[in-house]
Amino acid sequence: MFVRCVGWVLLCWITFGAAGHAAGSTRPNILILLADDMGYQDPGCFGGTAVKTPNLDRLAAGGMKLTNFYAGSAVCTPSRVSMLTGRYPLRFDVRKHFSDGPEHLPPHVVTIARLLQQAGYQTAHVGKWHLGGLHVTDDGLRDASLPGPRQMGFDHYQCQIEQQPLRGQLGKRRVLYREGGTCLLRDDRRVGEDDPYYRKHFTDCNGDYAVEMIRKFHAAGRPFFLNVWWLVPHKPYEPAPEPHWSATAAEGISDDQHRFRSMVAHMDARLGDVLDTLDELGIADNTIVVFTSDNGGAYEADIGPYKGGKTDLHEGGLRVPAIVRWPGRVPAGATRDAVTHMTDLLPTLCAAGGVKPPGDVHFDGMNLLPMLTADHAVDPGQRTLFWQMDLYRHLQRHDPKPKPYSKEIMRQGPWKLMCFDGKPVELCNVVDDPGEQVNLLDREPDRVRSMHKQLAAWLAEPRDTRR
Repeated sequence: MFVRCVGWVLLCWITFGAAGHAAGSTRPNILILLADDMGYQDPGCFGGTAVKTPNLDRLAAGGMKLTNFYAGSAVCTPSRVSMLTGRYPLRFDVRKHFSDGPEHLPPHVVTIARLLQQAGYQTAHVGKWHLGGLHVTDDGLRDASLPGPRQMGFDHYQCQIEQQPLRGQLGKRRVLYREGGTCLLRDDRRVGEDDPYYRKHFTDCNGDYAVEMIRKFHAAGRPFFLNVWWLVPHKPYEPAPEPHWSATAAEGISDDQHRFRSMVAHMDARLGDVLDTLDELGIADNTIVVFTSDNGGAYEADIGPYKGGKTDLHEGGLRVPAIVRWPGRVPAGATRDAVTHMTDLLPTLCAAGGVKPPGDVHFDGMNLLPMLTADHAVDPGQRTLFWQMDLYRHLQRHDPKPKPYSKEIMRQGPWKLMCFDGKPVELCNVVDDPGEQVNLLDREPDRVRSMHKQLAAWLAEPRDTRR
């Protein structure tokens, strides 16, 4: 495929250049900040007005907004697979969220954390995991919990225990955040009552541990990769601690909307603490910061002008806010509307760190550094992107799930083809019609046939189903 070839030519070119640059100067630290179920228009810098997000706004002011950025899926786990591996979830036959059971990625999978770790980076994961395992016995992890973060390339991690019925009970009681510190795992050991994090709100656990790791990594004198996956603003909606609860009160909103807004404000404040720590240590200029969401917005989120939402493959379920900041390399206050995708993060960040991915693994993402670091817009080209997801019949929004339902989709340039069990059901031009209001399936038969053939070939590609 032409676009794939172009992507790899760019990757080879920029990797060589980045490697040479890294040899003569300090390699950049890398920080990924991932929200959960945040809508495209929730951050103020993307047009949101419901809740103030001053720290996301300052991140965007100092970096670049990607306004056409796509999640790897419309639900949690497959998106996280694409972010971690730089590959479509189809490569591992991951088509829905993991159920807190024995599912996990194959233990041999190549991840961004493992590649950076092998290149000398210090690595840590903070927050939600949802890629399998993290079940416990009284004194440690069960065998079924592996591979976990440490087996995927992270030197350290702090996550919640992702186990039923514990996780489900906390969710039903709406205390998953407020009692979040009572069910923490850190580096394969359960956090006990004597630990300072035990009685903390989960968002504070994540913010504090991220700051702690940045300080430790900086003191060690080697570049670091820190992966912070906030659970916010995923349900259950809970009132955030003060001052965020009072600051987000407003007339005419529901209790859940108030809770949602307070949670976003709380996360934004803790994200600000992370950014402040980079400034305090004098390493902000040498740290790449990426912010995005794992999928489109759920119930209380603002998905902007788009259709659908979480669990749905229309734009509202896939198009998410994204920001990249790298002072001195990425132009401040810039915006790019080129089509970009979560799989792009691995090749892009590896190139920035002077790390060459293995040649025997096909990565689906492309290196975006030429676009990110240019002082003018450089479009990666008329890309072809694919998604596959099991059918979720209920939309995680307050509206009915839009029809036609789809399970497999493809975007090529401005065109988006949606299929159900391989049969085309909708074709839209999402540049002219971002709300996907006009189905052009019957008006573009030749385009439908061509795209359908490509999508069918992609769906037939081999899958690694080892668990």
